[in-house]
Amino acid sequence: MMYRLAADAAMVVHFGFLAYMAVGGFLAWRWRHTIWTHLCVAAWGVISILTGVECPLTLVEDWGRRQAGLEGLPASGFIDHYIEGVVYPEEYTNLVRLGVAVLVLFSYGGYVLRRQ
Repeated sequence: MMYRLAADAAMVVHFGFLAYMAVGGFLAWRWRHTIWTHLCVAAWGVISILTGVECPLTLVEDWGRRQAGLEGLPASGFIDHYIEGVVYPEEYTNLVRLGVAVLVLFSYGGYVLRRQ
């Protein structure tokens, strides 16, 4: 039960992390100090995409699932399991990544304009 809870908590936090990555820059329009957190989150997203390094949240969820006697996440990871092919077709992955990048850059542009 505790392992399953850890796995589920990691999954929920992971979804929150991804949502924050996409739209967290807009929060900095209101709460300026959050830009630093968002810059770190966005940097992690870029590093993860470019290097293929696994997110620690994926590792925690996979560990919790296996310890609870459930099937672990597939080797392809969290995004492939929960998002690609579910939220959008896999062939649109690069388009979705580009869309998120544009959204983040737009939020940063708004942040800079609002500071002036």
